[in-house]
Amino acid sequence: MKLNNTFNNLCLFLGCVGIVLLFRIIPHPPNFTPVIAMSFYLPLFFGLWSLPFIILAFAITDYFIGFHSLMWAVYLSFSVTVVIGFLMKKANGKLIFLNSIFSAVLFFIITNFAVWALGSFYSKDFTGLLTCFSMGIPFLKNTLLSAVIFSSILFGGYEFFNQLVNKYLKVSKRT
Repeated sequence: MKLNNTFNNLCLFLGCVGIVLLFRIIPHPPNFTPVIAMSFYLPLFFGLWSLPFIILAFAITDYFIGFHSLMWAVYLSFSVTVVIGFLMKKANGKLIFLNSIFSAVLFFIITNFAVWALGSFYSKDFTGLLTCFSMGIPFLKNTLLSAVIFSSILFGGYEFFNQLVNKYLKVSKRT
């Protein structure tokens, strides 16, 4: 899934970052954003260079919607998801689905563990940890749904347009 044209690379990248920015600012259900999908989609094209730009997109929107003391956990989870995307190398339906699920669960574990470990809402014992994770389950549902839906749209849309362009190029060459 490598793009050779610099202009196409720039358009793809800016479009994806723009979508992340837009979906973080417009009203949406909690944890229903394309960020997980983008975090393992962009590395297929840009490698690990996509990480600073995804973090930058987050930092820009967080400037407007507000920072909190556990932002590092959110950024860490998306950084790990970028590495997952980088290691994926090839995209097929099964890998995309599995990585969507894995990345959403990873986000859930990292962020909820940080809330439990560093916050003051839950007791610092196993019961507190379980309570913290159980309170996060409604958010996990949206995270899972958004990761699978947006990954399907991104990867499926790319494949659709790639086939469309290749079909058009084949028709153009014959005429």
